[in-house]
Amino acid sequence: MTPALPRCSLLILAGGRGHRMGGRDKGLLEWRGEPLVGHIHHTVRPLSDDLVISCNRNQQAYAAYADQLVGDAEADFPGPLAGVIAGLKVARHEWVVLLACDAPLVDQALIDDLRQLAVTSDSAAMVRQGGYWQPMFSVLPRRVLPVLEQAWAAGERSLQKALLREAVQGFECAEDDPRLSNFNSPELLHS
Repeated sequence: MTPALPRCSLLILAGGRGHRMGGRDKGLLEWRGEPLVGHIHHTVRPLSDDLVISCNRNQQAYAAYADQLVGDAEADFPGPLAGVIAGLKVARHEWVVLLACDAPLVDQALIDDLRQLAVTSDSAAMVRQGGYWQPMFSVLPRRVLPVLEQAWAAGERSLQKALLREAVQGFECAEDDPRLSNFNSPELLHS
């Protein structure tokens, strides 16, 4: 029998510019009758009493889906690393599930598998797909915050590169795993 997983915080990144969506806020775009962030909310809400959304606009709309909202410390949409740093600063639990707002097909089984890998190895766990790291599907120990802050201070802006400064366990997923689909173009919203 698998031991119970420790409590976790959830961090959904929704702070991007939405370039590929014509500047629209991706998390709030409707898919199958609901904003993308709403689909993720339904999946993850039962997993935690601490759901944090990192957003740089439309805070009132996102507030309906979160226990806490954070924004980037710097203006002009500095990227996902800034959102992760802001989220880790307020997370109430030692383990943090990191997801993007535009992946509405993620499921609890994948999240639980990532959490189990992270807790068992006592390190970050991240999806690997076709040999590539997928940092938007990760479980992080909050103790990586100083490492990420140091990387930021040194000029690093890549979330993946900053996370890989520490030990990271890879959770292998098939290249065609639908749970990892990111809705990065307007056409995908009509599927």
